[in-house]
Amino acid sequence: MKKTIIVLYTICAFTYTQAQQAPYHEALTNMKGSEYKFTVVKSIDANAVQNQNQTSTCWSFSSLSFFESELIRMGKGKDFNFSEMYIARRAYPMKADNYVRMHGKTNMSEGGGFPDVVEVLKKYGMMPEEVYSGKKNPKEPHNHAVLEASLKGIVEAVGNDKNTKIDFEAMHASVESTCDAYLGKVPEKFMYKGKEYTPKTYAEATGINPDDYVFLTSFSHHPFYSKFSLEVPDNWNWQSMYNLPLNEFQEVMQYAVTNGYSFAWAADISEKGFRFKDGLAIVPETPISEMTESEKADLVKKPHPQLKITQENRQLAFDNYETQDDHGMHVVGLVKDQNATPYYVIKNSWGKDRNECDGYFYASESYVLYKTTNIMLHKKAIPASIAKKLGITQ
Repeated sequence: MKKTIIVLYTICAFTYTQAQQAPYHEALTNMKGSEYKFTVVKSIDANAVQNQNQTSTCWSFSSLSFFESELIRMGKGKDFNFSEMYIARRAYPMKADNYVRMHGKTNMSEGGGFPDVVEVLKKYGMMPEEVYSGKKNPKEPHNHAVLEASLKGIVEAVGNDKNTKIDFEAMHASVESTCDAYLGKVPEKFMYKGKEYTPKTYAEATGINPDDYVFLTSFSHHPFYSKFSLEVPDNWNWQSMYNLPLNEFQEVMQYAVTNGYSFAWAADISEKGFRFKDGLAIVPETPISEMTESEKADLVKKPHPQLKITQENRQLAFDNYETQDDHGMHVVGLVKDQNATPYYVIKNSWGKDRNECDGYFYASESYVLYKTTNIMLHKKAIPASIAKKLGITQ
């Protein structure tokens, strides 16, 4: 997941049932000309929207936003702000090692996936943002362009088939020192709120158990109710995911949110119906490519019938690269429009100023079913009957 470029459209223009209005809907006011009317079905607490800036680290931002919401759900409060760049800092050397071991035949980039965060959490722990920001200059935005180029220069020189002798330790040391130079050296111990921690003891103190979290997807090129390694470039460490039929995948997502569980959401955002500036992601029944300009403009003014998503058209979009592992986000609620069409409430990581919706948007259920590559959620967020089919002990 690595996409950071978006197309800007018009401002948000929705009305909401005030009695059920969640805090992050406050920026979505009744704008003239809009016929959208949303009622909140379920709202899940989340911390402030963060900004990944000029990096492709959405996978870290969305995962940590998810874990922060998990701690709120667990009754541990909102006083957590995890360091996304600590996770990225630990992941870069892991990717470099893998790249060299694979003779350069795998991905080496800023992008990644939810399993990377869980792997770092298990192996290295976590840190608070105020202890490790991953910035040499706190006033400047995150930007990993030079860091990524530097790391690629190291591993590409080492990880190719022409090398007959590889000094793996020297390569690893070069990657570590490069990460330190651009992101800052990770402290072995640190003081936080009057207590001394290591990253591992801090992670343990949060109460997050990495083994409680699972990855789900829905594709027909592998057997259902089994696990497989999702074939996307950013799944560089070949993590396996549980595979469900689409109707049960849909059931899991609805069950999770309505029962107070958020989930991390990996999806494709290249669709023309992805209109972040408008606070919408939709897949209308009539293809946008076949619409007139006035019909396209009408999409953000009032609800339109959504495309019926099947296992077949979902699979086709993945097989022909229309659906790719573009972006990681965080699902924190469910609403319905006046036609009872469900939309998931999505927390993004592009800051609050790139749309009029404080950095949130609504994705129609059709869009989610069509464009999701995978999700991460607590295993208890899965209906018991489905968990049993997957062999997951809750």
